[in-house]
Amino acid sequence: MRRLLKLSTLFCLVLFAGFTLPSYAQKGQPPSHTKPTHVLRVLVIGQTKGFEHDSVSDAMSAILQMGEETGLWETIIRTDTELLTKKKLDKNAKNLDYFDAVVFASTTGELDMDAQQKADLLSFVHEDGKGFVGIHAALDTNYKWPEYGEMIGGYFDQHPWFTFNAPILNEGGDFPATRHFPAAFTKYDEIYQPMTWSRDKVNVLLSLDASKLDYADNPRIHRADRDFAVAWSKMYGKGRVFYSTLGHTQEAWKDPEIRKMYLEAIKWSMGLTEGSTATHARLTTNSH
Repeated sequence: MRRLLKLSTLFCLVLFAGFTLPSYAQKGQPPSHTKPTHVLRVLVIGQTKGFEHDSVSDAMSAILQMGEETGLWETIIRTDTELLTKKKLDKNAKNLDYFDAVVFASTTGELDMDAQQKADLLSFVHEDGKGFVGIHAALDTNYKWPEYGEMIGGYFDQHPWFTFNAPILNEGGDFPATRHFPAAFTKYDEIYQPMTWSRDKVNVLLSLDASKLDYADNPRIHRADRDFAVAWSKMYGKGRVFYSTLGHTQEAWKDPEIRKMYLEAIKWSMGLTEGSTATHARLTTNSH
């Protein structure tokens, strides 16, 4: 009888463990609401209404490849702006509600967007909390649309040294898109001088090393503070925004460090990783 009782007790314990073990196994996992409920989707826009960069196709192709190689997102590439709307579209066209991030790949000039499309893109980021990534000439875009400049963080105002061996400081050592760079490094690229931009509104991740720049007889230099950001992150309402001037040349898109920066930037913009958007004081050469 005692033996039967022991067996019965053991059976109950095993049965109880069988019901409780799964709940213990789930501890430490992120809540289900933090996981995407669908395959992530990225819309890449490469429309140019001004200067046309040879690297637009390289950038768009690279983002498509990143999604395919990692399996993290599906990509739709467009050189028009039809999909930049929340209006229902026919003929199987997708609208902004379908996407999780929008990338402007060296867009230039005043893009073909009406007032409603502009409002929809801002809402996509600001209210819906979706991602926006601007590549190089995305800063040379939509000058007549001030809210766009506010969202991305500034506008293009010359490239004082054109394409050169740019001395860069890493101010975002812990940020997913820049942590793989060393504290100081050089990239052969075209660095934009941003206007209507200020350090107290963005989290500067990369910047030019002001101590290694040539200022002699250069009328294109307009910043008296000699502060030239190369990449930054920021919030726009609920949405995450990343911008970098890197990516001007076609060769840049063969550089694994540049590709990794934009891969991680897109991931971050869609909430797959975490990184600060807090502003901070300027990093000087003696700071590292």
